[in-house]
Amino acid sequence: MGAGPPPPIRDHGQSATLGGVELTPAALAFVTERRLATLTTHRPDGTAHVVPVGFTWDAATGVARVTARSTSRKVRNARLAESTGGRAVLCSFERAQWITLEGPVRVRDEPEVIADAVARYAVRYERTPREDPLRVVVEITVDRVMSSSHLH
Repeated sequence: MGAGPPPPIRDHGQSATLGGVELTPAALAFVTERRLATLTTHRPDGTAHVVPVGFTWDAATGVARVTARSTSRKVRNARLAESTGGRAVLCSFERAQWITLEGPVRVRDEPEVIADAVARYAVRYERTPREDPLRVVVEITVDRVMSSSHLH
């Protein structure tokens, strides 16, 4: 029997809930203001693949979303992780403030999921991404949060 995903944890003042994580007001503001993050996935050989991305946070579901082309390395890595129970990590920072969101990853290609992710991106980043028929959504169901003390 596998170990399964780790239970939600409490790090640096974030309160954990059964369905994911609940961010402090400061952390919630940090992940909804306009800034980028790095997305870390793992290549088939196990090495880390780290790229800058825009992302959105869905506080109601505890899901972080990144839109990307289905042919990109990050999506190929996420698909591999999804098939093996793997995880992905987002880390957003500005000066001394930072937050890391980690959890199981999956790739979604349903049109309604993509449209929702694009709409959320447009609100956060104040621009609508150009049309891309190869767009998919990388979803991380966050079960672990770490942050700087500023975001308690």
